[in-house]
Amino acid sequence: MNTENPWIATPLTADLFRGAIELERTDHGLLPHRLPARARAQHNDGQLAMAEAQPSGVRLAFRTRATAVELDTLPTKRVYAGTPPRPDGVYDLLVDGRLARQGTVPGGHLVTIDMATGSATTVPGSPGTLRFTGLPDSAKNIEIWLPHDETTELVALRTDAPLEPAPAAGRPVWLHHGSSISHGSDAASPSATWPAHAARIGRAELINLGLSGSALLDPFTARTLRDTPADVISVKIGINLVNTDVMRLRAFTSAVHGFLDTIRDGHPGAPLLVVSPILCPIHEDTPGPTAFDLDALATGALRFRATGEPTERAVGKLTLNVVREELSRLVGERAVDDPQLHYLDGRDLYGEPDVAELPLPDDLHPDAATHRLIGERFAARVFSPTGPFRPART
Repeated sequence: MNTENPWIATPLTADLFRGAIELERTDHGLLPHRLPARARAQHNDGQLAMAEAQPSGVRLAFRTRATAVELDTLPTKRVYAGTPPRPDGVYDLLVDGRLARQGTVPGGHLVTIDMATGSATTVPGSPGTLRFTGLPDSAKNIEIWLPHDETTELVALRTDAPLEPAPAAGRPVWLHHGSSISHGSDAASPSATWPAHAARIGRAELINLGLSGSALLDPFTARTLRDTPADVISVKIGINLVNTDVMRLRAFTSAVHGFLDTIRDGHPGAPLLVVSPILCPIHEDTPGPTAFDLDALATGALRFRATGEPTERAVGKLTLNVVREELSRLVGERAVDDPQLHYLDGRDLYGEPDVAELPLPDDLHPDAATHRLIGERFAARVFSPTGPFRPART
């Protein structure tokens, strides 16, 4: 820290945030949300409540000459009974778009989840401090990406030089919705989730509505997408519908139409991309629901298994191949009257040729290297000069 200047405290205000849908004032500070209060009031799902409050894609963005930055936060960490402790959530600090520092905040609230019963217990904790020092002594844009998998209340921000909100980058806003894979499960850090990586390559401003376990075609999610300003939009549909076994093919078809209709009400002419699931061998032709592999859990490993039967496809149960076939057909028919509606087969992002080299560690989620691969492939196909998002970039 510059010893000639004391720490300067800057109030945490909305103009310092990017990627959040709403900021809630709490007893400690600000809690970023990725669904608005109206949507949060329309469900009683603890999984969704946890997912939308985890700030995947949310970052502070400001311009400063500061060489040192402090951020006080109150994290909520979670552990799963019977498995090794999860590492603390990672904060990424980017200087002029490049990763420069990483850090964690110890302590905070601790939630212990019993996967066998679904119960959870919480032990309250206290805020901690994240400190970055030795930054370049020059005017620069700083982004601090909050942990994508750890609920984070922001308490205070201090620097050793004045700061101001980062100027608008003039880039298209990319609004994306998907499952835990889009949320960032098993990614190395918040700026390394596949959507964050793709956005960086495609030079887009990301709003990530990847909601772990909760990409279920909920009407309140569609309305959130409808009401959020964006230049380009993508929705990744399928895996959560299969692994929750929440609907049959008849309901799926009309639900997708309704979801897309609602988005179009707010974004009638924006490029809109429907992405089907990446390859997941346990569910390609076997319906859900998905369950924890209790034998693996007994050894301290976290793995998943499909509990349906392939023959149940005949009675309308969803598999990933069923979902892909129906999405491809449905989007193709709608695109006749909606030329800005596009389809991408998720197996183009991660498919059969990738399984041997990059298997899914828990049989459901990609690892850090695969997040990078998916992000690169998405950017190459979607943000390319011939891709569906190119007109907005131009």
